[in-house]
Amino acid sequence: METITARKTIDRTGKTITTFVVFDASTELETMNEGDVLEVLADDFEPFPADISAWCRATGHRLLASDRVATGYRFLIEKGSPKTKETSLAMVISADGLEELLSPLGFALGAALEGINVHLYFQGPAVRVLTKGFQPRLKGWARPFTRFAAAGMTKSGHIPAQDKLHQLRGLGGHLYVCGGSLQPFKVKREDLIFDDLPIVEYLTFMSVMERTDIHLYI
Repeated sequence: METITARKTIDRTGKTITTFVVFDASTELETMNEGDVLEVLADDFEPFPADISAWCRATGHRLLASDRVATGYRFLIEKGSPKTKETSLAMVISADGLEELLSPLGFALGAALEGINVHLYFQGPAVRVLTKGFQPRLKGWARPFTRFAAAGMTKSGHIPAQDKLHQLRGLGGHLYVCGGSLQPFKVKREDLIFDDLPIVEYLTFMSVMERTDIHLYI
């Protein structure tokens, strides 16, 4: 049996969020040549093999091995030629809670990692997510436990919401701010973490949605 030699290895054991592992793998592969092999070590987490296989198929990389090892899983990914995708995603985000942001930002980051053109429209309380220093909190009776929940999520690989937004922008994602939500939620343009965000309303984003393939409202 042919022995496959990896050019680089990244160890992401201790993290159980696929997008966290895949983002780091994608970043490493960007620095490698086509045909080079990246070894990824990860926890024994059931979704990893299916998710990493799906990501490789979507991006043109080749999953050479997906093996169980003493520490969890070992993946060997051969860098392929980039795939050009015409698929696009438009998503409306309306909530700013710690739990409520997990799915929309997770789906958006996953889509961007697969080469999908991502457009996110922040409205209502969610405009606060785009303000400097914003830290989402749990809602209701659970609010006092926010710090413990956030620490546990970060440990598993759920990086802070604004870090995900920076990653999305780095992957070509587009962010839009609902102009009608700024004053009610006490947000000013100078408060925003990016100074080039388009402040628009429903008609503008409807025109974006008209040109996209996937629509999500969360």
